[in-house]
Amino acid sequence: MKTKNYLVSLLLAVTGFCGTDAQNVAVYMDDTKPIEERVQDALSRMTLEEKVALCHAQGKFSSAGVPRLGIPELWMSDGPHGVRAEVNWNNWNYAGWTNDSCTAFPALTCLAATWNPDMSLLYGKTIGEEARYREKDILLGPGVNIYRTPMNGRNFEYMGEDPYLASVMVVPYVKGLQSNGVAACVKHYALNNQEVCRGWIDVQVSDRALREIYLPAFRAAAVEGGAWSFMGSYNKFRGEHACNNRTLLRDILKDEWQWDGVVVTDWGGCHDTYKSAMNGLDIEMGTGTNGLTSEAEFTYDDYYLGKMYRQQLKEGKIPMSVLDEQATRILRLIFRTAMNRQKPFGRFTCQEHYDACRQIADEGIVLLKNDNNILPIDASKYKKILVVGENATRRLTEGGGSSELKVKREVSPLQGLQALYGSKIDYAQGYRGGRFRYDHIDAVSQQEQNRLHDEAIRKAEGADLVIFVGGLNKNYQQDCENGDRIQYDLPFGQNKLIADLVAMKKQVVLVLISGNAVELPWVKQVPAILQAWYLGSEAGEAIADVLSGQVNPSGKLPFTFPVKLEDNGAHHFGQISYPGDSIREEYKEDILVGYRWHDTKKIAPQFAFGHGLSYTTFRYGKPSLSSKTMAADGSLTVSIDVTNTGQREGKEVVQLYIGDDQCSVLRPLKELKHFEKIALQPGETRTVTFTVTPQDLQFYDNGWKTEQGKFTVFIGSSSQDIRGKASFVLQ
Repeated sequence: MKTKNYLVSLLLAVTGFCGTDAQNVAVYMDDTKPIEERVQDALSRMTLEEKVALCHAQGKFSSAGVPRLGIPELWMSDGPHGVRAEVNWNNWNYAGWTNDSCTAFPALTCLAATWNPDMSLLYGKTIGEEARYREKDILLGPGVNIYRTPMNGRNFEYMGEDPYLASVMVVPYVKGLQSNGVAACVKHYALNNQEVCRGWIDVQVSDRALREIYLPAFRAAAVEGGAWSFMGSYNKFRGEHACNNRTLLRDILKDEWQWDGVVVTDWGGCHDTYKSAMNGLDIEMGTGTNGLTSEAEFTYDDYYLGKMYRQQLKEGKIPMSVLDEQATRILRLIFRTAMNRQKPFGRFTCQEHYDACRQIADEGIVLLKNDNNILPIDASKYKKILVVGENATRRLTEGGGSSELKVKREVSPLQGLQALYGSKIDYAQGYRGGRFRYDHIDAVSQQEQNRLHDEAIRKAEGADLVIFVGGLNKNYQQDCENGDRIQYDLPFGQNKLIADLVAMKKQVVLVLISGNAVELPWVKQVPAILQAWYLGSEAGEAIADVLSGQVNPSGKLPFTFPVKLEDNGAHHFGQISYPGDSIREEYKEDILVGYRWHDTKKIAPQFAFGHGLSYTTFRYGKPSLSSKTMAADGSLTVSIDVTNTGQREGKEVVQLYIGDDQCSVLRPLKELKHFEKIALQPGETRTVTFTVTPQDLQFYDNGWKTEQGKFTVFIGSSSQDIRGKASFVLQ
């Protein structure tokens, strides 16, 4: 108590408070008091100018506190796969620090592919420790925009095409991150499903698709995860930019969901003072020296929520109550983060963090195909193993835009395989993708590509096994912010190289590194394919774990691989549906996103949502229901026995889908409603039980509704591999 009184007295001396104010000051400084009491006390002491200063940037990744009252500023960092290197105060150049090399975690597509909420909690907690160590108050992530088209350049930052899967996986990430006193900033709210024209494209989507597909993961993050901040997106929704969109920010997020956090713009995403303030924006970021002006000509205070905001408040055009609400939310966030004395110290680039990366990567790698059980690799069968492909050595923690990372450690796939197989490994680059670029393609001559191709073919002649490590590379128009992909097939002549390797009658294993589905014209000729994502610091270790069989793969696809691009629902309706006419875009596939489209339209995918093989096999029993009827306020359970019928331990994701057999509105054939990942020893059987409630049967039609009638339960290993069905009636 003496220490606390001394600190309070010191604060009073510095800030000039005296007399009866002494007792009052202790309220907002006293972390034993409820946060809401502290917020209101601090708010009562602030001037209009101090409140407005909270609402806009003071640097590239910082917003102001209240220095006079000893309330600190907020410090932010890009994520969601690692804590970005330090950026200069007044421009986008890196600061050149030598102590900001972080741990790179697997991309969120990999996390979603684990189908394991425990991995999500581990991910959030561990990355939160790194952010806390770097004294960040807000980590800009995770992202939960829905995978609508495989052309979206930022799909690798998100959690797939299904709103239920993304909802389940985002909540533990948020909780784990915030357990460190670091706020999650869930992004990009909402409908930021492409990079083409992202700053102005006007998305037209039905209320039903908005509620059933595009908002559930955001709602889960806000309501179940208790996220402390959201990031608004660049695009428009029904004519209004998302960062000043009343429907999204005020009506749904803050009023309907009763969310108490802070809305931050995407950098430069604010466009109007009055609308932003009135409609629910809290902090404007990305201003000042944003590449358009110099700081001397245009300061951070010259933007929408700076002096223009102060002027409209003083003129009475905007009520003071609006500013007070913004300041209340921001103060609440500061007390939860920057002024939270109970938060841990954090850790950075330690072995435990590398172990977490490897564990997540091991569980997220998806075995797409394994003809004749060519995998796992039996090293005794091969004298020479040739690794082909630039992605075997390329630093894939770099590139991609704002999620790029400066890492302390990155094990490449080639290094991981060399550590296992030693001198048996030879390498040929095979192709070249060019240097990392954010806004253009670094051209490589056809002569150089031909040389690399021919070298790989020549080396393959003496190899017993070829491991091709290719895919995309987080470069412009690959998997990268600021530009969508322009081709569905693999770039840089990879398709021809793979086809030529297969034509040599060699055993070929493909390790596909990407955050998106790609066209696979040679899929029938390649016996084994791994979807390996962007795996971060432990990429090579994890890939070697799975290829060698040290780890039994258990990942499942969080999105569908169409055979051809036109099989995807967003691309079926022409340009107006994707990418729009440069002004307006209509989501004509409506609720039929991903597997919902393929199922309902009876279009076979190349690889289905939820697909993923194992080095063991699983037998499903017959599903049983606790009842054949469900009351409108009741529930029922669905149980099924799953047995490991193979020779080694393995993990299986048991997936439960529900279909509405007859409805007054169009519904997908089936929709994911529950899943559970289980580990089984050889010969072990486990009963998996799910509880189905009327909420699982709802659709949105001017409100959430459930209609009486017959429903079908589908249980399977993927959306296509259904192992059992059962029916019940909702009364």
